[in-house]
This record gives sequence, structure tokens and C-alpha cells, in this order.
Amino acid sequence: MGFAHLPQFFYSQFAVTPPKPTKDCTGKTVIITGANVGLGKEAARHYVRLNAERVIIACRSSEKGEAAKQDIEQSTGRKGAIEVWQLDLASYESVKQFAKRVNTLPRVDIMIENAGISTAKYSLAEDNESTITVNVVSTFLLALLVIPKLRETASKYNILPTLTIVSSEVHHFTSFPERKASSIFSTLNSKEEARMADRYNVSKFLEVVSIREIVKENPNLGEQLTLNFVNPGWCHSELMREISNHIIRLIQLIMCRTTEVGSRTLVDAGLRGQESHGKYLSDCRVEKCSVLVEGREGPEIQKRVWGELREKLEKIQPGVTKVLSA
Repeated sequence: MGFAHLPQFFYSQFAVTPPKPTKDCTGKTVIITGANVGLGKEAARHYVRLNAERVIIACRSSEKGEAAKQDIEQSTGRKGAIEVWQLDLASYESVKQFAKRVNTLPRVDIMIENAGISTAKYSLAEDNESTITVNVVSTFLLALLVIPKLRETASKYNILPTLTIVSSEVHHFTSFPERKASSIFSTLNSKEEARMADRYNVSKFLEVVSIREIVKENPNLGEQLTLNFVNPGWCHSELMREISNHIIRLIQLIMCRTTEVGSRTLVDAGLRGQESHGKYLSDCRVEKCSVLVEGREGPEIQKRVWGELREKLEKIQPGVTKVLSA
């Protein structure tokens, strides 16, 4: 699965350079998760450079967040725009408390959910394998919990806020065999059945199909906010820190985009607007999802995945999914 996508992948990596963002962001409040390092940090730097009034860096370590803040302030020459808020996606309580704080803000124009993990080691976080908790369950829990603030911002300021989830083209490279199981998430969370080498790819696949089903089931959502998902390409980032294979490291050096170049896609997604609602963005343009997602099985897969994920979210926070149809 995914071999048909390889020509496009190589073309993007070698021949496409996403344009540097130039759109003025004066007055905007931007929240970026996982922004103490990597793509999130560079996206935050761009938004500060583009005059965003408030840029909130959300990360697990306040100390690392403060270091990122100082670095961005020094490089942009702007002080007072950045705030560091603590968020740990491995904890549902942390997600709830963070969202509660978000809902006290005067406005939120752009929310970019960038935080995620990639690991080949099986471990549990809350009630799932850790990758599933962080990349999928907590990511969507946070998204649903901040939608009321995005709606309020839309109504109060007559704008269309954007909620962007950072996905990846690696969703092209999984055959997602768990789709054949009677319970998808139970299979994913089983230590005996876990295919950790493919787990990050699967987590991104789950993000893609969940967003597509949310948009399909809630056609009026796009009138209140823009929900999109973006592929930054293969970039130098902290996600690759567990890789020790020297050949892969060499390939990375040759093929990977710089973190700054990759971050341009995140900024573009946050500013893309209504045309991107429910869409997969890659190289700063709307692209098709994987063959499995777009094909005959796709609608049934996304319906099942979102159905199971919705049940999980309702157990964590009863009534949370009702915001989609409000």
C-alpha cells in the first residue's frame, strides 16, 4: 500500500518548496500545540513575524517552552506576543484543563494541533497505547473542547476561525489491516497485536478518516469554522529522535525539508480559509488522500473509526461530541 504515491512523494521532497507566508495576522490569536520545538516552534515564529497579537505555545515542558519563547523573541525582535501554556496530551485531565483555559480567552482565530509522538515502543497512556492516546484521542478531545470558543470568535468578530490538525502523507503508506477487526481500537491497543513499526502511519490515517467523517456528518460546521488537515512533508524534526539506523539518517539528510520550510505548510493551513474545509492540504494546496481513504472501502472505514472514537470521547467527557451539531 502506498507505492503509487511514491512518485508524488519524491517530487514534493525534491522539487517543491512551499512559499514563505506573507499574510498579515494583526489582531489574531493563534494557538499551536507541540510548539516548543520543530515544526510548531517555526510556525509560531512565522506567526509572530506576521504580527499576530497573541501566539500561545502549548507544550509539556514549561521550561522548554520558555526557551522557545526567548529564541523566537530574539529572532523576530518582538516581545510580549508569545505565551507558554502547559499541555500534556498523554493526560485527558491536562487536555480538559488546557481547553478550559482556552475558553477564557477573548478570541481564538487559529488553532493548530501539531503535537504528536512517534515511537516503536509499546506503552500505555490513559486507556490506550500511547500513540493512539496522544495523536488521536487527545487530539480530537482538544479539538471538540475548543470548538465553542472558535464559534464564539466567529460570531463576535464576524470571521471564520480555523482548526488545523497536522497529519502526514504517511497515511498513504499503511494498509490499515486493523480495519478488518471487530473492534478497531481494541485491536490497536492490544500489546499482542500491536504493529508498532506501522503505528505512527496508522495514527495519521485515523486522523484523516475521522476528520472526513466529522465533516460529512456535520455539513453546517463549515459555516462556523474551517476544519482542515495538513501534511508538512518529510522534515527534520524531533519525531525522528528514536531512529538510529544510519542509512535512514543519511536519507533524511538528503531528502528532508528543513523544519522552517515544513512549518510554512502549517501557517498556510491556518490561513487558507473556507476553501480548505474538510480538505487534506499538501505543498500548500488541496490534494487527494490515500487510495484506501478515497476508494471503495473509505466511507465505511471512516464511519467505523469515527464511531468508535466518538464513543471513547463521550466516555472521557460526556456530551462533548454534541458541539459538532450545535
